[in-house]
Amino acid sequence: MSAEGGTKALLAALGANLAIAVSKFTAFAFTGSSSMLAEGVHSVADSGNQVLLLIGGKRATRDADEEHPFGYGRERYVYGFLVAIVLFSLGGLFALYEGIEKIRHPHELHGWYWAVGVLVFAVLMEGWSFLTAFREAAKDKGTLGWAAYIRRAKAPELPVVLLEDTGALIGLVLALFGVGLTVITGDGIWDGIGTTAIGALLAVIAVVLALETKSLLIGESADRQSVEQIRAALLDSPAITSVIHLRTLHVGPEELLVAAKIGVHREDSAELIAQTIDDAEVRVRAAVPIARAIYLEPDVYSAAKAAAGPDPEATPGGRGSH
Repeated sequence: MSAEGGTKALLAALGANLAIAVSKFTAFAFTGSSSMLAEGVHSVADSGNQVLLLIGGKRATRDADEEHPFGYGRERYVYGFLVAIVLFSLGGLFALYEGIEKIRHPHELHGWYWAVGVLVFAVLMEGWSFLTAFREAAKDKGTLGWAAYIRRAKAPELPVVLLEDTGALIGLVLALFGVGLTVITGDGIWDGIGTTAIGALLAVIAVVLALETKSLLIGESADRQSVEQIRAALLDSPAITSVIHLRTLHVGPEELLVAAKIGVHREDSAELIAQTIDDAEVRVRAAVPIARAIYLEPDVYSAAKAAAGPDPEATPGGRGSH
């Protein structure tokens, strides 16, 4: 994913959510609508989430050091996971609490036109933010469907913004539903029902984000296409007889660790094998540019060794695309 595209989507979402949060709290002050309060807190949580992702992206660019020899790329995953926690606790649980309280103790709305006007304004702003993220993600996802893209993306920023904005737009519809029925019926319980639905929606989105970013934190391999490109690059030499074992691991969205045991000819000299490895590394980086750290172990191919599998203490792993 283009880091520039992710930053552009984050800044658009941050600007939209800050403006929306101010308008929602203003509407809550005039109407007393719990839906507006829940939506205001939701927008504050979203704004905080975008700040967290921007901080994570900045910290991930630090150079590798002795303590972190593979760099800080996974900081983006850590902050992505924090976003899920904030969205669940500050957004989802708060809205559920407010909704249940409003159902238990409903009251009439005052100045309902404030709520409707702000919600329409919020739909326009969230729509602009969503379209920005949608356009940037469309450049990145290739032929993948949207659900597959959310599940397989290695960079957290665009999927997070897409899910947040989708949830925000649905939440605004739910808020309009709650406020509208409260005005029509004069029964404040509908405002509480709309608020509860918003809370449930945010909780579901937060759980999805948590599961996806947890998988990235644990460590995922490259996608299947990249793995096949690496394998083909390794085999593109008569000096390499086979790829006995191949393991990849994302140490950041745009940085891949590659470890492989390659089969070489028994009679080859150490100098020839060393040159074969150097050439293979060049081919792998040309095929998959994000393959930064490459470790190749030469071996004479043995069917028994291949069947035994890799040494778990020597070979990094990853569970594959999530």
